[in-house]
Amino acid sequence: MRMRTLPAATALAVLFSSAVLVAAPAASADTTRPIAVSDADDTVVDGVHQRLYFSDRYQNRIVVTDNTGKVVTSLTGLPQVRDLELSPDSGTLYAAVQGADKIVAFDTATLTQTAEYPTGEKTIPSRLAYADGKLWFGYGDQWESGLGEVDLTAETPTVTLDLAAGHDFSSPPELYAEPDNPGTLLALDAHISSAPIVVYDISSGTPVIRVSAEKGGFYRDAALTPDGQNVVVAGPGNRALTEYRLSDLEQVRTYPVRDEPETVSVAPDGTVAATVLDTDNLGDTYVFSGGSDKPASVRNLSSSWMPWFGHSMNWSADGGKLFVLTGSNDSTEFHAVDEPRKYAATLTVDAPATATRAKSLAVSGKLTSGLALPAGTPLTVTRTDMESPNGKSLGTKTLGAGDKFSFKDTPPAGGKVKYTVKYAGDATHTPASASDTVEVSRATPTLTLNNNRKVYAYGTDVKFTAHLGSTYKNRTVEIWADPFGSDKPNKLVKSGKVNSSGNLTVTLDLKRDAKVTAKFAGDSRYTSKSVSSTVGAKVKVSTAISGQYKTKSVYGHTYYYFHKSKDPLFTTTMTAYPHRQQRLEMELYYQGTWYDAGTQYFKLSSTGVSKVQLGGTHETGYRMRVRSSYYNGTSGDNVNSTTHGDWKYFIFTG
Repeated sequence: MRMRTLPAATALAVLFSSAVLVAAPAASADTTRPIAVSDADDTVVDGVHQRLYFSDRYQNRIVVTDNTGKVVTSLTGLPQVRDLELSPDSGTLYAAVQGADKIVAFDTATLTQTAEYPTGEKTIPSRLAYADGKLWFGYGDQWESGLGEVDLTAETPTVTLDLAAGHDFSSPPELYAEPDNPGTLLALDAHISSAPIVVYDISSGTPVIRVSAEKGGFYRDAALTPDGQNVVVAGPGNRALTEYRLSDLEQVRTYPVRDEPETVSVAPDGTVAATVLDTDNLGDTYVFSGGSDKPASVRNLSSSWMPWFGHSMNWSADGGKLFVLTGSNDSTEFHAVDEPRKYAATLTVDAPATATRAKSLAVSGKLTSGLALPAGTPLTVTRTDMESPNGKSLGTKTLGAGDKFSFKDTPPAGGKVKYTVKYAGDATHTPASASDTVEVSRATPTLTLNNNRKVYAYGTDVKFTAHLGSTYKNRTVEIWADPFGSDKPNKLVKSGKVNSSGNLTVTLDLKRDAKVTAKFAGDSRYTSKSVSSTVGAKVKVSTAISGQYKTKSVYGHTYYYFHKSKDPLFTTTMTAYPHRQQRLEMELYYQGTWYDAGTQYFKLSSTGVSKVQLGGTHETGYRMRVRSSYYNGTSGDNVNSTTHGDWKYFIFTG
């Protein structure tokens, strides 16, 4: 069995014995969440404890979750655990532990192991079914396979093998039983094309083949109907589920699907659900709420192929939800479909990529479902734009012929305009919603900023004026200043509405080169815009000379006089910056022209001071001059504009 619904009397007994009454939970939306299950070999639903159990063969464990797929715990230490089976009262979970040649029992209330039943060395049990007080199991490998039982009614449960009643199984039989059809055990010989479906009569305690028939083999999965009289089989190799009577294994009906069926489950009311491999990504989960004669409701829960082995889908115990696993390994996801019997409605919306503001545009789309909706079905439309950020209703539109709809609109605002279309759903269809976005044109405003490429003395107060031309509603401008150097961040220095002339002004104290930017955020009819001015700020620099024996105003300048035996000291003071150097230049005057007499960079102290003494042999009678400069880039940084200090003049005498 893959899912157990308690008989009415048993269910009431279990509920009232708990002495706790709880209100029925409110309806919830579909749930999808990642789940730590590598590949589920089997899935069992526990309606009493509101849990699911997933056998994770490759992780040697059973993963236990609540009905939303949230992991409660893991039952570990179960090498190659395969099939799971729940006792009729949901009190015990049985697991076929293939890698340990045993069947293990767990108390579902405490989730602790209560018993284990060794089945014999190298029996590798893998399939389970509970029927008539016994736990039936399929065991073995390929043609060395058989049917066994654990008699749970005995004071000391006993294990019996070789109960196949003469049938030679090609692989461990997949077993199914239903309390409403006692004395019956169904076995599928699933893994070769000529293998039959076998129905056993177990009423005497010893299996006897009641009926057997080949139905194509390669059965992927099966589920009994609630009365246990019929079985719905996934496979073999066709694009349909097939239902057979257990009394004679005659075909009753088929359920068509678009790809190879993988898993099947039948709800307490008889609704059939299935998953298919879905190689073309057209839909992976089918629910036949109207029976085999009506189209299925098809959902596409995953864009990947569905799991192609194991039992990975179940109805909830009350039949209200459908639980589905998709993916594998680290990408396995758990889905709880809230209204599985409703036909999934799908909306598509198609709007033009671009449009002109205040000009009519057309929006179209389709509303499709496995059960087509009639023309005239109402759809609500909302437009979201800069003028209506919370959305503005455009009223109700109607579905036309061929599942199509269309309408026209004239967008009053530019920018991104989103059209959202919604279908509310009905008694047989799920709600649906979709949207598409149009980039609607906006005018480009005029925005200017003065002072670009100007250079100012250190510490000058400079007035920057941003001018904004015509706009619709927004008249706010921001002015940002970004001083050169990584230690000074870009900073908003002023934000406000422009004056009646369209101007916004700010005064900045310039001590570094800076990029000043004016920004306009735009409005519903004008685009955003920014404009920048890069301005320069010089450094403060001065050079002092010391060691002279006199000064004298001559040749139009003040000259410092030195004896040739004296070495002049040049002290430069410059705006400080880490690793900054000053460039000291010296020139000599000869026959009416100043000539280069040497240039060298000298490091400044942390306070911006550099002392350089001119040594060597000094020639007398020559007019000389010296200055200190900051060169953007070569003085060790680039945060200021190139600045030259004043020339200082000196001469050596005897």
